[in-house]
Amino acid sequence: MHPTRLLRSSGPHGERPNITGFDIRKFVAAAESRRYDPWERAEAWRYTGIFSRWNRYRRALPGLGIGTAAFAAYCAYEYYFLKDEHQHGESHGESHH
Repeated sequence: MHPTRLLRSSGPHGERPNITGFDIRKFVAAAESRRYDPWERAEAWRYTGIFSRWNRYRRALPGLGIGTAAFAAYCAYEYYFLKDEHQHGESHGESHH
């Protein structure tokens, strides 16, 4: 039978058949019913406490925060306090003949 004839015909209760085979009622019933997982309790520790998603991402690079702050402090110290007193530049070689 052609798909257009299927769409034009109606089912036994006046409803139209779905040519894709997808039944939304079966999908909703499957989504609402909870399936039993025998390993759920044994695996629960992997996603709680220190193993939660936030803690896993936070502890992925343990010294990054301290290292970044120390590097920024050193760059600021070098920029403000370690200035070259002799002013070595292009004119340095011209003054001595």
